[in-house]
Amino acid sequence: MNTTQQPLLPAYDHRPGTGPTLVFLHYWGGSARTWDLVVDRLAGRDMLTVDFRGWSRSSNLAGPYTLRQLADDTLAVIADAGVTDYVLVGHSMGGKVAQLIAATRPVGLRGIILVGSGPAKPAAGITPEYREGLSHAYDSDESVAGARDHILTATELPESIKSQIATDSRASTDAARTEWPLRGIAEDVCEHTRMISVPALVVAGENDHVEPVDVLVNNLVPYLSGADFTVIPNTGHLIPLEAPADLVDAITAFAPGPDHLRGLKSTSSPISRGTPRRVTVRG
Repeated sequence: MNTTQQPLLPAYDHRPGTGPTLVFLHYWGGSARTWDLVVDRLAGRDMLTVDFRGWSRSSNLAGPYTLRQLADDTLAVIADAGVTDYVLVGHSMGGKVAQLIAATRPVGLRGIILVGSGPAKPAAGITPEYREGLSHAYDSDESVAGARDHILTATELPESIKSQIATDSRASTDAARTEWPLRGIAEDVCEHTRMISVPALVVAGENDHVEPVDVLVNNLVPYLSGADFTVIPNTGHLIPLEAPADLVDAITAFAPGPDHLRGLKSTSSPISRGTPRRVTVRG
C-alpha cells in the first residue's frame, strides 16, 4: 500500500492490484479508514481511499470545502495516482461528490456505486432548522456518541469501530465540518446526476434513518440512467462499517475484476430512465 500526501492534494492510500480501480469516497464525519473493513475483503483489487479536504490527514488543507471542490480534489488524486480505469464508490456525502464527478463524464470512469448516498434531489425534511441542528452533531464527544449510536447505526459495533467513528467525526476543521450540513446536503444536483452515462448501482441500508430506502428510490434513482438498486438488510447508514461483507458482495457483483468486465462498460448515451433494472434484498 502506498500512502501519499502532497501539499495541494488530499491524503490518499493506493493499494495496487487488478483493475478497474475502486475509488472510495467517505461520508461526512468519516475518513479513508472508514473503508478498511471493505478493502480488507477485496485483496488483490486496485483501490484508492481518500481523506477529503478538511478531514483527518487532510485537515491541514485550506478551503473551500464545497462538494465541487471535493470532486475536483478527487479527480486530481486519481490523476496523481496514475489511475486510468476506475469505478467510483461514494458513501453518503461521498456519494453526492461521486455524482458530480461522474456528471463530467471523465475518461476512464467505468461505473458508479452510491452507498447510502446523498440523493440528487434533497429530501423534504432537509429544512433550514434540520440543517442547523445537524451542523452541531459533531460538536463534542457526547454529541458524536449520540449521533453514532442513535442515528447513524442500526447494529451494535465493536468498541474499536465505535472509537474510530468518534475520532474521525471530530478530526476536521470547523469549516469542513459545517459545510455539508449547512450547504452541501441541501444542494440540488439533479441536472448533474442526469448527465451520468455510466452504469450505476445504488446501495441502501434497510434501517437507514439518514438516507432511507424510500428517499433513495424517489430522490436519487429516477435521476440515474437505469440504475441497479440493492437493499442490505438490518443495517443503518454506516454500511461500510456495519455490513462490510454484504457491501463487498454488492460491489464485486457490479464491478468484478478484469476477467468479467463485459457487463460494466461506459456508455456514450444515457439508458432510458425510470424504475431500477434490478431490485435485490440480500440476506
